[in-house]
Amino acid sequence: MSFDSLSDFITLLENRKQLLRINLPVSPILEITEITDRVCKGPTNRNKALLFENLPEYKLPVLINAFGSAERMAWALGVEDLDQLNLKLSNLIDTRIPQNKREAYERGKDLLGLIRSIGLRPKKTRNAPVQQIVQRDNPSLDSLPILQCWPKDGGRFITLPQVITRDPTSKVRNVGMYRLQIVDERTLLVHWQRHKGGAEHERVARLTHKESIPAAVVLGGDPACIWCASAPLPPNIDEYLLAGYVRGRPVEFVNCVSQPLEVPADADIIIEGTIDPNEHSPEGPFGDHTGYYTPIEPFPVFHVTAITQRENPVYPATIVGIPPQEDYWMGKATERLFLPLIRLFLPEIVDIHMPAEGVFHNLVLVSIKKRFPGHARKVIFGLWGLALLSLAKAIVVVDEWVDVQNLSQAAWQALGNVDWSHNVVIADGPVDHLDHASYLHSFGGKIGIDATAKLPEEGYTRGWPEAVQMSAEVKAKVDEIWKELGI
Repeated sequence: MSFDSLSDFITLLENRKQLLRINLPVSPILEITEITDRVCKGPTNRNKALLFENLPEYKLPVLINAFGSAERMAWALGVEDLDQLNLKLSNLIDTRIPQNKREAYERGKDLLGLIRSIGLRPKKTRNAPVQQIVQRDNPSLDSLPILQCWPKDGGRFITLPQVITRDPTSKVRNVGMYRLQIVDERTLLVHWQRHKGGAEHERVARLTHKESIPAAVVLGGDPACIWCASAPLPPNIDEYLLAGYVRGRPVEFVNCVSQPLEVPADADIIIEGTIDPNEHSPEGPFGDHTGYYTPIEPFPVFHVTAITQRENPVYPATIVGIPPQEDYWMGKATERLFLPLIRLFLPEIVDIHMPAEGVFHNLVLVSIKKRFPGHARKVIFGLWGLALLSLAKAIVVVDEWVDVQNLSQAAWQALGNVDWSHNVVIADGPVDHLDHASYLHSFGGKIGIDATAKLPEEGYTRGWPEAVQMSAEVKAKVDEIWKELGI
């Protein structure tokens, strides 16, 4: 399942009773945030996508919280359940030799499907929906209902973009979800953090004495394209290839009207421009996904050169702040999809969970098939050496029978199975750019906790106790009489 427009996804949400149309007049300045925050934190049956259709002074509707539940996030990526993402990828990257002709045929069919979905050549068009209306002579951001999310934010911010740049030397495309602060009708500030691909393009541009970086901000389109901008892919891997894989068909592109870049043809709005790698301005504050305001810092300036859009575009937005928020479910999709890739390097891992309370980088719960002394520590250090998991501040490792998606069970094991003087690893290393607790910017303390059952070879000689469980026979008997008990 894929979508030709964001409006197609809205139709699906409405048909499945997961969309509320808001017709009362509402301001994008703070009011949309307050309404959305209550919906995100409210009862599950009221947590729905919101389409604000009556914004004074603006013609465009605002879609928010579209990815704000497990089922809506799954539908956005063409599945009914997020765990289908890792099952599909697990089958694709299975390294075992096929045992018979049928297995070989199915493996070959999966690989052929992958090739077709990502496309061997970029699919391009000259008649793109996103270029039905073109502003080139006097482009202005003033027509967009851009949100101010929180009272002490430094201004209005674009919060759900796909920011496209190319490496100045290799020309490999990067797509990142970097917030953009509005300075005036033709100027933005790009908040790409030091660990992200866009920031690397800026560094390369300075080293190679480039005066500007062509850039484009994509808004809307297929939800898979929106989500892929947030995915932590390795350097030099195009995020739109991932979108094509998830969609089951390649992303179709169109040339920008003012920059040497290609953008998704089915997007709702494109903001084209240039970024000067040597020009920075104070950006922020901004109420971020940590639940705190991030401070003012210098970030690159984006100069708008053109704006194109559909005839009836939808403006997509999200808010972040004290969790849970919509971004948790976007991160959950990433967690589920990338689990098979993590297992390629650490095959002992059973499951991983990054709970909302940990705001992604603060806590990673991991269950493993423990086989030898020090196995948990091996996993801790392995994860700290793996892509953006290197920023994880706390990693807790438990035994394979523990359901890490169940926070109560995981906490019981983590708190009861640890001798704090023996089972803890503390190290200094890179932490998230937004981490305010570290005493140095982007560098601080990290903790790894071994909450597995300890082996004699690990110095534990008392004999590890057995967890309390009822016998299978009694469970089966109570199952048979349960209805008669009237409980």
